[in-house]
Amino acid sequence: MKKRNIILAAAVIIAVAIIAAIAWPKKSIPVEFETTEVQPDTLRTSVTATGTIEPVTEVEVGTQVSGIISNIYVDYNSVVKKGQVIAELDKTNLNSELNSAKANLASAKSELDYQKTNYERYKTLNEKGLVSKNDYESAYLEYRKALETYNTSRESVKKAETNLGYATITSPIDGIVLSRAVEEGQTVASSFETPTLFTIAKDLTDMRVIADIDEADIGNVQEGQSVTFTVDAYPNDVFHGTVTQVRLEATDTDNVITYEVVISAPNNDLKLKPGLTASVTVNTMERTGVLSVKTKALRFTPTKEVLGKSYKIEDVEGRYKLWTLEGNTLKAHEVKTGATDGIRTEILSGIKPGTKVLLSMTELVEEEEPEEPESNPFMPHPGKKDDKKKK
Repeated sequence: MKKRNIILAAAVIIAVAIIAAIAWPKKSIPVEFETTEVQPDTLRTSVTATGTIEPVTEVEVGTQVSGIISNIYVDYNSVVKKGQVIAELDKTNLNSELNSAKANLASAKSELDYQKTNYERYKTLNEKGLVSKNDYESAYLEYRKALETYNTSRESVKKAETNLGYATITSPIDGIVLSRAVEEGQTVASSFETPTLFTIAKDLTDMRVIADIDEADIGNVQEGQSVTFTVDAYPNDVFHGTVTQVRLEATDTDNVITYEVVISAPNNDLKLKPGLTASVTVNTMERTGVLSVKTKALRFTPTKEVLGKSYKIEDVEGRYKLWTLEGNTLKAHEVKTGATDGIRTEILSGIKPGTKVLLSMTELVEEEEPEEPESNPFMPHPGKKDDKKKK
């Protein structure tokens, strides 16, 4: 009986302790809030890449006939006009071919005149029944052969004249010579492909940048977007341009997919030279005066465990929320968001401009005073003298 009473008393004591622990108010931890303001600002996003400077119009000038370069009239950086003679091939063989073609044409013309006269005579006799039909048809056949030979010879003359004209190489555009691939006395052969003799740029004051944009960023790049770029030759200068074309053909380099983007590059001061490497920044978005808030505020979520009983939380349904502190109440506001640059996010609705919203909260932990070390009775205390006197 006595043992049962002891157990019962112990159970009562434990139950009272549990109830007291639950009912006794916990000590609230002080919290410091950081706020930010919903206000108009500028949102910017950009894409970076590298590219190459090149002329907008660049023509490779070649030759369609083989021969020896007899004269060159231009050099690197020469300014040329459309139709200006820039080089000539030796014309000896080409003139011989033309003269031979003309001689063949004259012979074909004489044969054609004879066969035509003969055919007309046989035609008249055939109509009167004085020659056989077989003789008439033979005369007609000889006339047709002579006519075809004459036409072939005439085309040969045209071809020889054209080839002779190709020996005189002229500039197809107004521009400047960027490169010269031949020297006087050099033989060029055009048997399989047209050899390039000169490269001419139309206008170096109108350049462009061909930039390689990564596949992850190409979706944000559109025609008309503004661009800034720099080149190593002028590290302190910032050049400006505009996206003029987004090419659809993909380039695979070591399993990296890129797309070519063409950017205008005005070059009135002629600082930009063909072949320079450009570090490009494409401004994919720039919106001024947009009501926005720091993106971090949209990620702020208060918890009762941290706030304790000193603060109340009024939450709402919604994907995006901003929180305000009204007295000791944290109130949620459902908002609709728009564009973002990663640092700030556009607020379309749900909260008024100028509202201060919570950005973060920090627990203020009180520093505990350091405990005094336990004293050792056998160690001398500082500031006390030994009472014992030496004998």
